[in-house]
Formats: sequence, C-alpha cells, structure tokens
Amino acid sequence: MTPPKPSDTALPGWMPPARPGALELSGRHVRLEPLRAKTHAAELFEALRGDPSLWDYMPYGPFDTATQYHDWVLAREASTDPLFLALRNLATGKAEGVASYLRITPEAGSIEVGHICLSPALQRSVAATEAMALMMDWAFSAGYRRYEWKCNALNLRSRRAAARLGFSYEGVFRNHMVIKGRNRDSAWFSVIDSEWPALKAAFAEWLDPANFDAAGVQRTPLSGLTARLRAAQDPGLPAE
Repeated sequence: MTPPKPSDTALPGWMPPARPGALELSGRHVRLEPLRAKTHAAELFEALRGDPSLWDYMPYGPFDTATQYHDWVLAREASTDPLFLALRNLATGKAEGVASYLRITPEAGSIEVGHICLSPALQRSVAATEAMALMMDWAFSAGYRRYEWKCNALNLRSRRAAARLGFSYEGVFRNHMVIKGRNRDSAWFSVIDSEWPALKAAFAEWLDPANFDAAGVQRTPLSGLTARLRAAQDPGLPAE
C-alpha cells in the first residue's frame, strides 16, 4: 500500500476543540465512567488480579494488595491528562477495565487513547470493542482531527488491536521512553478525521446484533471491515 502523501491543506474556520471533562459514555454493552477510587477500585482490583502479564507494558503495577490499587486510583482522580475512565461491563454490572485520554493537545486537534488495561473477562469482548468505538466517536464529535494509539513496539497484542480497530501504522520511534528501567521503542498509529465516517460505519456494522449468531459468535470480523480503511498497514505483525 502506498503511504499517504503529506498535506498542507488550509483549515479555514477550524477552532481547537474543548478538552474532555467528566465524561460518561454509554453503549449497548459498556458504560465508561470517570475513574473514582470509592466507586471502582475494589471491583477493578478483583477483576485485574491474578494475571501479572496485564502490567508487562504498563509504567506501573502489578499491585499486590487492594489498598495499593485503591491508592493508585485515588491519585489519578484529579488528573485531567491522562483523563482516566473505568469500563463498566453492562452484562455483569461491574467495572472490569480502565482506559484514558492522554496527550490532549486541542491546539493541534490531537488526542491519544492509552492506559488500556482490560480484565481477562473483558478482553476480546464486544464490550471492549464498543468502549474503544465510543471513545473515538467522542473525540471526533468534539472536533479533534487526530486520534492516536501508541504502544511498546514489542507488544504485538496491542499492535494487533490497533490494526483491528482501524488505526493506520505510522512507524516506530526508537529509544522513545524508559519504562521500569528498560528501553521502550514505541509503535505509533493514528486515525484522522477524514477516515472516521467510514470507520464509524464499520464499527456500527460490526456491533449490529445481526452480526452475531445465537451463540454470540461474530459473522463478520471487525478486522475484515477495517483493513481496507487503514491508510498504512503494520509490517511488524507476523501472520497469524
């Protein structure tokens, strides 16, 4: 696939969007709520405990006790960048994951999604995909032009998730960070505003109840709907 050409298109009348505030985003399967220790910490600790690999690529964790995790959540409550959200699985009624908006740059119209930590119960679920679609929809509806996804270049699971969700690959930033005393090369991905209408339609098609059989198995995979919409494919992903 030919890489997209650089652009210096004029943007007459464009205005920087507002920063996200105390958001609540609701779908058919999931609700995203402002992360609060009193409301979410205990449920999240129970949902996330027992799998230390969840924290392999995070700059924090794992957490040994519920008190440690409660204190971590409490310290994040006042943060506006990152702005943390709890993912409440409407099938169970429990908070089972975390995500955030970060590197929020209204003057450029850029915003990133990150700090994504999903419990085993939420991973590879319709609720998790719907949560990502809701966050992307809010950003573009608010007027952001660029929606970013970054991850450790070694994190193939995250790179596959970005591709499945319709993000275009932009390259690897070498020696980008030091995380837990180790170098991190970061793989960068994005969706831009001109791509969102077609991608939004792909999410709607995939999330339609008609796309799932009586056992809940998808009829058409999301990756098949988004592959044609990505401006650049990730060459770092081995064939499955």
